[in-house]
Amino acid sequence: MAASNSYEVTSWADQWDNGPDPYPANYDPSKTSTKDKYTKKVGEGFGKTKSVASSGMKKVKTGAHVGFHWIKDKYHKTTGKQ
Repeated sequence: MAASNSYEVTSWADQWDNGPDPYPANYDPSKTSTKDKYTKKVGEGFGKTKSVASSGMKKVKTGAHVGFHWIKDKYHKTTGKQ
């Protein structure tokens, strides 16, 4: 009986073996993969982003503080309150 598609051509081991496949003969875990390389670059980018965001938030905080006090001073000048 000939198989009509590739799904029917599986061996007993393919159907019942749920263990991991063995590593190829030329596998070397000590070499860095492209994933490791890009993970390192992304990590460095996050450090730069964090420092830029931190300095930006300091500027926003300072600007809001100065703006709030400017409005407060204008209110006190117009109402004569101290």
